Amino acid sequence: MLDALTVAVAVAALALAAWCGHAAYRDQPTKDWHFIGMAVVTVLALAQLVVGVVQLARGERPEQGMAVFIAYLIGSFAAVPAAGFLSLTERTRWGSITVAAGAVVLAVLEVRLYDIWGN
Repeated sequence: MLDALTVAVAVAALALAAWCGHAAYRDQPTKDWHFIGMAVVTVLALAQLVVGVVQLARGERPEQGMAVFIAYLIGSFAAVPAAGFLSLTERTRWGSITVAAGAVVLAVLEVRLYDIWGN
């Protein structure tokens, strides 16, 4: 996997978590700007998904198993959009907390993806 892309996704996810956590602290729901941030993080996760699939197609294999790697790759792509969708149903500060939690989950998944790939 591309180490720089993994770091970029994790850092962007943590920045989104801090931003939405700050909104929750101020008792605000997710707003349009937060959804733009979620879109940026999701595009980075999509790029990582594509890179991971291309590397698998070229014959490269993760150290800890392909099935686990694919599951984490799909999960990391789905974490922020799922949290964003849930925040649309909860238009209070809890929506912001949900997105912040989803972004933290994505950052943790990135660390685990790095370990699974075996760099």
